[in-house]
Amino acid sequence: MSIFEMLMLLCFGAAWPFSIYKSYKSKSVAGKSPYFLGIVIFGYICGILNKVFYNYDWVIYMYFLNLVMVSADLILYFRNIKLLKEEVNN
Repeated sequence: MSIFEMLMLLCFGAAWPFSIYKSYKSKSVAGKSPYFLGIVIFGYICGILNKVFYNYDWVIYMYFLNLVMVSADLILYFRNIKLLKEEVNN
């Protein structure tokens, strides 16, 4: 386990709840990019695979937690797009 890898995941992990909260409350997609979120998800999946195949340790759970949070933010993005479309049609 690398202390720097753990600190990186902690820092990124600390930021996602704020992003999720903002997406949920604002019901807006301003400043969000599904492509960016997809790239981050892919990066976390690669980190998980690296842990599984080469260096398995408990830090894998931090990757999973971050993956879940970014996925939640992506799901909220698509929910907010749907809400905006419904608002325009009404």
